[in-house]
Amino acid sequence: MQFDRPQRGVSLIEVLMAVLIFTIGLIGLASLMMMAARSNHAAYQRTQVTFLADGMADRMRANPLGLWSGSYNEKKYPVSGSTDCERAACNPASLAIRDKQVWSSLLAISLTDPAATIDCTTATSFIPGTDLLKRRPPYGGHCAMTISWNERNAGDTSHRDSARQTFAWEFQP
Repeated sequence: MQFDRPQRGVSLIEVLMAVLIFTIGLIGLASLMMMAARSNHAAYQRTQVTFLADGMADRMRANPLGLWSGSYNEKKYPVSGSTDCERAACNPASLAIRDKQVWSSLLAISLTDPAATIDCTTATSFIPGTDLLKRRPPYGGHCAMTISWNERNAGDTSHRDSARQTFAWEFQP
C-alpha cells in the first residue's frame, strides 16, 4: 500500500467540530441565564408579597377598634375608591376603608393580576362600645390573609406561561 497523497481538509473538520461544540455551550449558557432571570423575578415578587402582607398587618394592628369590628374583613381585594383621612379625622371604620384602598393600590402596582382576602374573627363576641384597647394582645382573635397573583416568566407578556401563586398567612394582630 502506498500513501502518496497527503490528507487534506482534516484541520477544517476539526475547526468545524470545535465551533459546533462551542455553539452548543453558548446555547446552554443562554438558557441558564434565562432561567436565572426567571427565578430572580419570582423571588422579587414573593418578597413584594411578604412586604405587602406585613404592611397591611401593621395597619391593622394600628387600628384595633376597626380591626375587631370587622372593618378590615374583605373577600375581594383590590377595592376601589378613595377616603381622605389626611384633611379630616377618621373614625376607626373609615380609617380601615382608607387602609384597604391604599393597600389595594399597592397590590395593583406591585403584582400582576392580584387578588386578596382578609378574614378576622374574634375569640369572644365583640360588643360595640367596649374598650378593646385595654385588652392585652392578641385581643382574643386571629386573622387569615390570602394573596394570589400571576407569576410570569421573566417578564413575558403571554398568559400561557404564567402560573397562579398564593401566599396564605394566619396571624394574631
